[in-house]
Amino acid sequence: MTSYAAPDAGATLSYEQAGVNYDLIDPLKVAAQRAAATTAGHLTAHGFSEVKASRGESAYVVDVGPFYLASIVECLGSKALVADEMKALTGKSYYAGIAQDTIAMAVNDLITVGATPLVVQAYWAAGGSDWFGDAQRAQALVEGWKQACDVCGVAWGGGETPALAGIVEAGRIDLAASCTGIINPKTRLSVGDKLAAGDAIVLLSSSGIHANGLSLARKLVERLPQGYLTEVAPGLSYGEALLAPTTLYSPVTEALAKAGVVMHYCANITGHGWRKLLRHPSALTYLIHSLPAVPPVLSFIQQHAHHDDREAYSTLNMGAGFALFVKAEDAQRTVEIARAQGVDAIVAGRVEAGAKQVVIAPIKVTFTDDDLQLR
Repeated sequence: MTSYAAPDAGATLSYEQAGVNYDLIDPLKVAAQRAAATTAGHLTAHGFSEVKASRGESAYVVDVGPFYLASIVECLGSKALVADEMKALTGKSYYAGIAQDTIAMAVNDLITVGATPLVVQAYWAAGGSDWFGDAQRAQALVEGWKQACDVCGVAWGGGETPALAGIVEAGRIDLAASCTGIINPKTRLSVGDKLAAGDAIVLLSSSGIHANGLSLARKLVERLPQGYLTEVAPGLSYGEALLAPTTLYSPVTEALAKAGVVMHYCANITGHGWRKLLRHPSALTYLIHSLPAVPPVLSFIQQHAHHDDREAYSTLNMGAGFALFVKAEDAQRTVEIARAQGVDAIVAGRVEAGAKQVVIAPIKVTFTDDDLQLR
């Protein structure tokens, strides 16, 4: 690994210093959820009702009678900026992977409630019409989007491609996706009502940073001697490593459903890192006894941002992109089914009675209820 020295190389680089402060963002989320909850009654005019337990979860669920419908909208964030910088440095287009990242942000949230993804819609807002004039980049975005849809077995319904000069910076694009899914049969619903002490925690491996923590990752470039071209492993640059596409987890959850494995709860480990294991409101302790391998790019970020384990695991996925809570007797089978879909997995821990906390025993880090306020 390349060694270097910079004026601030010894200082800790926090997520807040990179421009993201969840203490400011999360209260708005909570206020929005409370306001949104008051609109649920409008569904009754159509003979439908909401699944109240889905409020505050990663996807919203509506009971339409014979089955449930779930929906979600998510944006990519700033990962496209890394693709743009790497294009300037290498001449390569990375937008096929960026397309997968964007769909994964929506699909991986949708499946947490037990839904099968049905339809994806695209939102591609550029800083001007010129963005769409780069044929190589535009075609890579289209091809990557279609390929990710094929992997997830989802229809691409359409989308919106506005040119927003003055809102989006010139030469940039803001990417987002919405996804609608079906929960059928209704027994596939996964909103944590079955979650209980004794359940096993299975962690599905990540492919790298995915699409969360990029503000921090981009800020770190200022400290690197060769910027995005700095090696994080032999033959692997920092920029290339950051651009590894986000794993699509819906093939795993669909395979589990077909095998009869009931998911008691799921968590997509994105923003807030491993604190996301606290997402369900129940007072339970999540004891982690085994850790997945950490992708080299995340070890690199932790080392050079001078993060201790608590900071790293509260910000980044650290090798775990998705958490499944299942019966203990289903844990090993869950791992085998995931691996058959090309996604590595481990039985990482168990749910215990006790205070609401995540105890990551191997690194002696504990997150409590106060560390995650999303409701």
